[in-house]
Amino acid sequence: MAATVGAAVVVAAGAVRAAEPRTPAADAEVLERVPARASDPQARALVALRETWRRDPGDAAAALALVRHCLAMFASDGDPRRLGCAQAALGRWWALADPPVDIRIQRAVVLQFSHRFDAALADLDAALRADPQAHEAWLWRAAILMVQARYAEARQACERAAPLTTPLAGIGCRAQVDATTGAADAAVRALRTALAASEGSALASRAERAWVLTRLAETEDRRGNATTAEAAYREALAIDGRDFYLLAAYADFLLDQGRAADVLRLLAGRERVDVLLLRLGLAAERAHDPAAAAHRRELAARFDAARRLGEALHEKEEARFALAMLGDAKRALALARSNFAVQREPADARVLLEAALAARDKAAAQPALAWLAASGIEAPRLRALAAELEKLP
Repeated sequence: MAATVGAAVVVAAGAVRAAEPRTPAADAEVLERVPARASDPQARALVALRETWRRDPGDAAAALALVRHCLAMFASDGDPRRLGCAQAALGRWWALADPPVDIRIQRAVVLQFSHRFDAALADLDAALRADPQAHEAWLWRAAILMVQARYAEARQACERAAPLTTPLAGIGCRAQVDATTGAADAAVRALRTALAASEGSALASRAERAWVLTRLAETEDRRGNATTAEAAYREALAIDGRDFYLLAAYADFLLDQGRAADVLRLLAGRERVDVLLLRLGLAAERAHDPAAAAHRRELAARFDAARRLGEALHEKEEARFALAMLGDAKRALALARSNFAVQREPADARVLLEAALAARDKAAAQPALAWLAASGIEAPRLRALAAELEKLP
């Protein structure tokens, strides 16, 4: 259980192109057709789980198995149809005021992927009142509270989860709080110790190890330790080279290192996922690759389509696009401010600081500056941006 949560928690923090999940009008309605290739065990499993669920949509066990598989696939490939699959599997329970605990937890997971964080927390809190031992709910609660910069509450959720889950998941949960609140050294030591202790252990899944390595890499990167950050990223990719959050994080690292050509190689053929297409576009611009113009047009079309559908789940990514690929600081700043009102993680703060600096609007950056001061996060790059902003009149 925790292995699935560990792999998905990193996705919860990132903005992805996730269309609002839709429940079909009838059980027979086809939402999508996914070929079950002989070489794709995930697709084959999806077909089998769907067939079992369709035989009895009211079977909670069958529904939960399908939901978990759809969410695990989403964590791997970022395909927004996976969220529609998960919501559809929940069926009549989706609108039920008081569904069973396990169903309620999975409903919260889908809600938070749609950035409906308060609704997700309400479901998790109700589930935990009914079952305080529901470790998955504690882990997801911690993940959402981290996105909202509610660090004391996130730490409490990690402490409640720790005795209920695997040692690696519990330590990883606490370490991500420490890494954001001025205790990065302690977080790194704890993560490295936990990884060493879990080597070869049946208690730690590959997904958990990849998640913890990603946390370690991001923390080292924020501290300016490029060599150790890259080593952790590469080890995580050796475990799971398909995880789109991990690929995006490593691509951002490479872009910061001035290695645009490496990004083009890393993400070649992965244009379907918006967050990866953005990194491809940024890399192509910097490398003067002929594909840059096509990437720019495609990204603009996708963001426009999302806006027409009323989606606002990708504002951080669109802010980066507007700033770096369109040179529109005003638009980037508006998007970054709106995004930071909903999610306040280091990457969200960075895009707001960069946009405010480009627009020469120190006042607009105040929420991020206040977060930077209050969190105590050790992030030289962010603090350098803050220092530049302070020089503005």
